Amino acid sequence: MVNTPTFILSLFSPFFLHWQTVLQQNAPELPHNKSIAVIGAGSAGLAVLKTILDLPESTRAKLDFALYEKREDVGGVWLPESKSVQPPTIPETALYPLLRTNTPVPHMTYPGFPFPKGTPLYPSHPHIAAYHRRYSRHHGLYNHIHFKHELRSASWEGNETSGQWNLVFSNQDDQYLQKKYDHLIVATGNNHFPRLVTWTGQDEWQAHGHGRKMLHSVYYRNPQDYAGLQVLIVGNGSSGRDIASQLVGISKKVYMSVRNGGIEVDGAPLRPAVSHFNKHGVVFVDGTEVAADVVIVCTGYEHVKPFLNEGHMLQTDRGAHSNDTYASALVTNTRYIFPLYRHILSLSPEYPTNALAFIGLPSYIANCPSDIAQSLFAVHAILNPGILGSRESLLAELNGYEEGLRKRNFDPYIVGHQLNGTSVDYQDELVGFLKAKGVIRDDGKKFVEDWRRDILTYQYLRRGWRRLEALGQADEWVKDAETEEQWADVMSRLNAWQKQWEDDNGVAFRIDADLAG
Repeated sequence: MVNTPTFILSLFSPFFLHWQTVLQQNAPELPHNKSIAVIGAGSAGLAVLKTILDLPESTRAKLDFALYEKREDVGGVWLPESKSVQPPTIPETALYPLLRTNTPVPHMTYPGFPFPKGTPLYPSHPHIAAYHRRYSRHHGLYNHIHFKHELRSASWEGNETSGQWNLVFSNQDDQYLQKKYDHLIVATGNNHFPRLVTWTGQDEWQAHGHGRKMLHSVYYRNPQDYAGLQVLIVGNGSSGRDIASQLVGISKKVYMSVRNGGIEVDGAPLRPAVSHFNKHGVVFVDGTEVAADVVIVCTGYEHVKPFLNEGHMLQTDRGAHSNDTYASALVTNTRYIFPLYRHILSLSPEYPTNALAFIGLPSYIANCPSDIAQSLFAVHAILNPGILGSRESLLAELNGYEEGLRKRNFDPYIVGHQLNGTSVDYQDELVGFLKAKGVIRDDGKKFVEDWRRDILTYQYLRRGWRRLEALGQADEWVKDAETEEQWADVMSRLNAWQKQWEDDNGVAFRIDADLAG
């Protein structure tokens, strides 16, 4: 437990007043105390804790709640590692020193809590870590967090209508502690367990070259480590493109392997998917070949929760590709955890439908605001179980959601928890559901603010910021931005400024690589 002095909540914060008013409406008189364990102090876990603390005192007094975090501070993936490790040990974080956000920071904020003035629009990672610490201090979250407590096992003791979670933690002294809670909220993040890929011949390739190596991007740290080497990057997502841009000009040669087309990074030509390796190098599906000293695999991360596997609460079936397993247990195929109601509530028949919740699983979404929306949904499902339909009706709704994805040519068991193009509607629907049920006040407003919606249309913003940095004018644009309205104004003006410049100079429109995925 950390006893950090807390800051008094500002009575003049519009968001604080708004949500305090909303959550006080129709707050239930709990018939008995409830206990809630939250796991993980990244953006998702902090959102849950804040949502609980915003409840009326009379409700909160009947809640026994705590957050457990295996590391030494808040911030999740944005918290730098305390020590470097080598494979197969998995690092504490995928964070690397030169990481910058590819999303404008106002879009990443908790509602009503903007970044301080002067923050770069696309900052380096220390700004994001500091933001989470500031948020935690300001709202008194530290007093409810147990650091250096890693959840080792979670098992349900009861049946589909009642029971408790038996949680086993290890602390910094390697002592094992056992706790029991009525409700478990998992907010442990998604970028920890690397998705590993193997190819025929890769062992032969490594054996026939001095110092050749293959590693997942979770181990990438310093571009200078690859100076003078020929590097193949497998994958064209944001991490792959960012790493490629750092290595160009430092490495001897950089290639990027993509399966279905991709966005080229200047100086890193695209190659098709890898077919196999031989002792000379890497062979692609079109028969072409390149020599490589290092292969960096940027293939993402797996949706696995070892503490649930250890407690036999989550089955791993990499081949699972249908909802036939809905009737028996909670399953992950490492891309998709199911059956989950609205990506949040487990519909396993082993416990009540509000006993196990996940916060932060969706991707292609602004984390902090969506974490708040999900937290509101999960917490009110715990406080007001009557707002949920029967397990059968929730499963039917989930099945309908998956069928809707298939009609749009998406396989839900492959795209998993991605919310391509639907992230705004998803958040609005979560909060709208609670308003319709009468558990929070209907103020007639959408949850996602108009200015956040506008950001999704700003095609010139990132390029504009880069041009400002090149001109040495970036600091001037953000030095006075302090409120959400001021940040929104900066982004609107910058997007228009860059568009005008590109129009005047005949710069052809292109999709910004940093905003494409």
